Amino acid sequence: MTYNEQLADRVREMIAATENNIVEKRMFGGLCFMVNDKMLAGIESERMMLRVGPDAYEEALEKEGCTPMDFTGKVMKGYVFVDADALATNKQLSWWIGITLKFNKVAKASKKKTPAAAKSSPGKQATKSPTASGKQKTSNKHIQPTASTSKSRNKR
Repeated sequence: MTYNEQLADRVREMIAATENNIVEKRMFGGLCFMVNDKMLAGIESERMMLRVGPDAYEEALEKEGCTPMDFTGKVMKGYVFVDADALATNKQLSWWIGITLKFNKVAKASKKKTPAAAKSSPGKQATKSPTASGKQKTSNKHIQPTASTSKSRNKR
């Protein structure tokens, strides 16, 4: 699926008029706008996803062309879909961008994902080794099970 490039150009221009920290990412078959490391809006071919927040959610649903966001089959409160037809004028689009930017100022950013190598997983065990200063240093190493460790696991 491709996204509506004309709508994306209009959104880009409106956001850039007031914000500096803007990142565009291709996701979910469309284009997502991130402001200050927080999702603001997403453009698809015929609609736009907007993060309006829980306080403005009910008001947003009363607007023409707006429906609850149910991307995964589960409604996500604070997120809505708006039909591209309901964003035809700059006044209409400006209202939606304004409400999303207002929530963006108080929204929490998503947690940064840690690299997979840093996470402990089955088969890995934290080990400690002394450093030159004599302090203990923790690292994750892959530990190969031996006959004795396999037997002790099976007894549990």
